[in-house]
Amino acid sequence: MSVTKDVKLGRQVKLFHPELINLYGCSIGDETRIGAFVEIQIGASIGARCKISSHTFICEGVTIDDEVFVGHGVMFTNDKYPRATTAEGRPQASSDWVLQRTYVGKGASIGSNATILCGVTVGAGATVGAGAVVTKDVPPGAIVTGVPAQILSRAKVET
Repeated sequence: MSVTKDVKLGRQVKLFHPELINLYGCSIGDETRIGAFVEIQIGASIGARCKISSHTFICEGVTIDDEVFVGHGVMFTNDKYPRATTAEGRPQASSDWVLQRTYVGKGASIGSNATILCGVTVGAGATVGAGAVVTKDVPPGAIVTGVPAQILSRAKVET
């Protein structure tokens, strides 16, 4: 595992066990903390003062705003129709699929083992409960839980 030279690290980023993380082509904001066994792929962007807990996967196309908490084992996706091969049977290349972007708003909190499907927005100040599967946008300030995630309550959020 590694942190490649093309990673843009902000000031005072804390990489817990840097030998046990995999960061490449991404950007990490000031004072963000990243736990062990985290992978952040090319083109992903993490804001300032975030906490990315261990065993989390953040793929290409994910943007996480400032002050976001990401619990242990959170998974993001970026392809609505993932396949290993094309219809002709050759291994898929980057030109064979469509990158779907995902955005997590400022101050949001994502509980452990949540899965965030591609193409959604998790609004500012929203909370995604542990183990939830987010399949559609989460409004700012909402609390969602379950499979698929459903709104439990909403709070007014200052942005």
